Amino acid sequence: MEEGKGRVCVTGGTGFIASWLIMRLLDHGYSVTTTVRSQPDPEHRNSKGISFLKNLPGASERLRIFHADLSHPDSFGAAIAGCTGVLHVATPVDFEDKEPEEVITQRAINGTLGILKSCLKSGTVKRVVYTSSNAAVFYNDKDVDMMDETFWSDVDYIRKLDSWGKSYAISKTLTERAALEFAAEHGLDLVTLIPSLVVGPFICPKFAGSVRSSLALILGNREEYGILLNTSMVHVDDVARAHIFLLEHPDAKGRYICSSHILTIQEMAEFLSAKYPEYPIPTVDSLAEIEGYRVPGSSSKKLLDAGFRYKYGIDEMFDEAIQCCKEKGYL
Repeated sequence: MEEGKGRVCVTGGTGFIASWLIMRLLDHGYSVTTTVRSQPDPEHRNSKGISFLKNLPGASERLRIFHADLSHPDSFGAAIAGCTGVLHVATPVDFEDKEPEEVITQRAINGTLGILKSCLKSGTVKRVVYTSSNAAVFYNDKDVDMMDETFWSDVDYIRKLDSWGKSYAISKTLTERAALEFAAEHGLDLVTLIPSLVVGPFICPKFAGSVRSSLALILGNREEYGILLNTSMVHVDDVARAHIFLLEHPDAKGRYICSSHILTIQEMAEFLSAKYPEYPIPTVDSLAEIEGYRVPGSSSKKLLDAGFRYKYGIDEMFDEAIQCCKEKGYL
């Protein structure tokens, strides 16, 4: 897909990862179609606003925006028609469990299968990259320090946990499995990218949830400390670059974890308090009693062995996230 670039579709275009990915695809010379759930007044910069996408460099010539919704699996056909690649990023996110887990999971699976059927129907799509999550990897009873793509979260195990965001973990696990099974059954070239906690700046108007979680020690969001006990993380630009890498890599197959660094909550507190003394970071001692699900690390060996290289470290992740939050009024 290197020659001529062609057109690719990114689903869920107003989201954190998808919007950054659209920006990078335009930078790389691709024409892009993207889907959004609703199209309000383009000048209305709320969480569903799309003006920020229309204002991206190259967007006026090479970006087309379509209305589609995972609740209506057939609605993605127009955006996918004529594309050589599809990057399926859209996903239902309900960390507060406002809807039943089964409803969220069914919407995610049906929407994804509808997108894959549209890919087959198009006759032009050569590869699909599905954006999963390390929540589809590490929720199980395996007692290891590091997990790779051979590990899967166990849905029954997740249901027994007293854990935040259970429905998200279940829907990501079952949807990734369904996508891989459908692709294998129908001969569709599909790979999955599994990011860990995505950190860094964001161009979408809404406060990116994973960035907010990564800054919990700065924001004082104690209810989120428990998910930071052992945090695998990656810069948003590395995630976007990994999507494009997998889209273009001729030999890509199966699942790929995308995660560059691991910090314990104590290491994070030490790093943040030394680098950003203006914020009241909790002391290491005060964090000793924090309870939560201590997840294993995420190994990116498969992605690195394929030839991908990370560009960003912890400093850039937090510097750029904090600067972005200041500019947008979240800090």
